[in-house]
Amino acid sequence: EIVALSGAHALGRCHPDASGYKGPWTPTPTTFSNAYFSLLLNLKWTPKEWDGPMQYEDPSGKLMMLPSDLVLIEDPSFKKYAKMYAGDAAKFNADFAQAFAKLLELGTSGLTPTAYS
Repeated sequence: EIVALSGAHALGRCHPDASGYKGPWTPTPTTFSNAYFSLLLNLKWTPKEWDGPMQYEDPSGKLMMLPSDLVLIEDPSFKKYAKMYAGDAAKFNADFAQAFAKLLELGTSGLTPTAYS
């Protein structure tokens, strides 16, 4: 489930004023797709040289990944799912929908409002 939920990184980007990290995970940050997994597996990710927190960048310097993203291809138990989702968008969509529904059904408690909420 955590691998499927991580695929939500296909959407959006990091903003330094909100998280400290900077940049989008994909070149299409307004489109939900399995592109996150394809990029994660097929591009070379190197540590970004900057004054911000540890993150990785692709060879163009336009895309980013977090250390938690790279774990999905470094850990064999996660990598098999990343590979599966990269090659099968329908499976990713189905598994993401199921995991996200479970996340919503479980609800939250004890959250603290922030300036960004």
